[in-house]
Amino acid sequence: MNGEISALVARVQKMVNDFILLLPNIVLGLVVFTTFVILGRSIKRVVRRLTRHRRYARNLGMVLGRLAQGVTVLLGLFISLSVVFPSLRASDLVQLLGISGVAIGFAFRDILQNFLAGILILLTEPFQINDQIVFKNFEGTVENIETRATTIKTYDGRRIVIPNSELFTNSVTVNTAFDSRRLEYDVAIGYGDDLKWTKQLMLEAIHGVELVLKDPPPDVLVMELAENSVNIRARWWIKPPRRYDALDSRDQVISAIKQKLYVENGIDLPYPTRQILFHDQTEETDGDRSRQREGWPAGKNPVPQPRSISQSLQQLAELQDRNGKKL
Repeated sequence: MNGEISALVARVQKMVNDFILLLPNIVLGLVVFTTFVILGRSIKRVVRRLTRHRRYARNLGMVLGRLAQGVTVLLGLFISLSVVFPSLRASDLVQLLGISGVAIGFAFRDILQNFLAGILILLTEPFQINDQIVFKNFEGTVENIETRATTIKTYDGRRIVIPNSELFTNSVTVNTAFDSRRLEYDVAIGYGDDLKWTKQLMLEAIHGVELVLKDPPPDVLVMELAENSVNIRARWWIKPPRRYDALDSRDQVISAIKQKLYVENGIDLPYPTRQILFHDQTEETDGDRSRQREGWPAGKNPVPQPRSISQSLQQLAELQDRNGKKL
């Protein structure tokens, strides 16, 4: 029993002695690690300061600064471990880092994919903060571009969070990428109206809207000879190209065109028309029920006589009057 106690005491004493011998290395390792932590913070500030010249680079500087800080701190951790444990070689640390990196890569594949996509989006800047974009069924203003996802605020006040990997690998429409934007609207007029005169009136109406740019100038083009109308497309440019300005100019242009054509000059804006043929109103067999194939067997007697809608309504009214008198 005394031998076991003596062995335990000796083992504890050896551990204490080893710790005392290792204490200078631990202190030096902590000093080295603290130095790299402070250096990482300084590098982060320098990177953010260097990216200030880029437009809307707040998130870019923050992400690159954090990335540089993390690499610096990780390097300081490896060096401090080498100082504390001199037997630990750099090749062992690199090998351990490689194995850990592969395991982490498989475990967090989606996160790393979004992270890399976010870095590329921040570097290439296909769109920026405050841009208005369209992605699939979502449309709104870019609020924030982070390393994992991009958030947009829709025009009806909702927030949409989109993973960066989807934004980077799919098509995105940036409505505010340029200073101006072209809008268009189709106007239908009657076949009997003068096209040249109508186009001139439409141009006058569009030029009268203050939001419409003079350069590039607006134009009107005949696009289609439809079933019930001739379709003319009005096209105009606005600046700035934001959603509110697009809706405002669209409202004013359409109102001005309607006022100019229909109210002031009597240009026909036709409604869709349809021709309805009843069973006894076909062209060749009109009124001939013996040859009718739609809703009435051929040759069946007595054959009903053809009637117009007005006659049918009149007979229905007379029948209701008789029934009312009986009651």
